[in-house]
Amino acid sequence: MMRSLWTAASGMTCQQTNVDTISNNLANINTTGYKKESAQFKSLLYQTIQEQSYDNNGNPKPSGVQVGLGVRNTSISSQYTQGNLQETGNDFDLAINGKGFFVVQMEDGTKAYTRNGCFQMANGTTGLTLATSDGNPVLDTNGEPIVLDATYTASDIVIDEAGNLLYPDASNNNVSLGIQIGVSTFNNPGGLEKLSDSLLKETDASGAASLTNSKIKQGYLEGSNVQTVDEMVNLIVAQRAYEMNSKIITAADEMLQQANNLR
Repeated sequence: MMRSLWTAASGMTCQQTNVDTISNNLANINTTGYKKESAQFKSLLYQTIQEQSYDNNGNPKPSGVQVGLGVRNTSISSQYTQGNLQETGNDFDLAINGKGFFVVQMEDGTKAYTRNGCFQMANGTTGLTLATSDGNPVLDTNGEPIVLDATYTASDIVIDEAGNLLYPDASNNNVSLGIQIGVSTFNNPGGLEKLSDSLLKETDASGAASLTNSKIKQGYLEGSNVQTVDEMVNLIVAQRAYEMNSKIITAADEMLQQANNLR
């Protein structure tokens, strides 16, 4: 009887994690570049009651008797599918149409990766710097911050689909400035470590970053890939599973109470 209590308790714990994951998806439904997460589960060890079982005539049955001991959460994986591109009209709102991540430089000098292309040209001591809303510089294909001389007018800068920065010459023709926005990809993006502010960090599980040729759209942002209807259905399923496990605990408690009251 105690086995059923612990099994149901493990189910309630895992379903609570499931609900937490779904609630985080719904909370970030309007977060730029957010990727849907899903909780993954697997069964725990099985307890062998009988290695070999027999019928009434003593003939061996084809299978033994094993009882499962519950479930546990194995991972919370992100689904890096393309989100809808939303037109904003802002010159330095950028969206990746395909695989990959923008590369930004953190305050400690390390690199972080993001699908949130809400950038701006910040005025600094060295000139105009393409940066995130938090002021972290965006890096080019050479791993250097994208910094332009102060003589350039930010509103005249054009970014093509390859991520090249263009500027009109004397004839008003857009000419490349020799700077290309870096877009990196990973063999296993699911292994990236999640930080705050939609930033991701490279890990051994993700593998090393490598440059990719995904298209960049200027004046657009990538919305989250969370589907409200799907998440609400998943939430109902998780709630029902949590409720069923709680009822198992109640039933096991009542059975133990009846056993204790036997005379």
